[in-house]
Amino acid sequence: MNFEPEDDEALDMIIPKYVTSLIYGGLVEAVASENGARMQAMDSATSNAEEMIDHLSLMYNRARQGSITQELTEIIAGANAIS
Repeated sequence: MNFEPEDDEALDMIIPKYVTSLIYGGLVEAVASENGARMQAMDSATSNAEEMIDHLSLMYNRARQGSITQELTEIIAGANAIS
């Protein structure tokens, strides 16, 4: 009784599985690479958005402070004119 396959039979079974596993491994790496690139892009976008929000908040606060200062100056000037 012989339970082992012949060399040709073994190669006929192993080679297609090996090639299939190489292709599958390449596809898995491609998907992982794409996912990594997307994560990095989203991280950069989040960082840029945070910087923009900080900058715009600073500009808004400066403009608001200037407006309040202008109103106070006008009120004080009006009060001085009355006295």
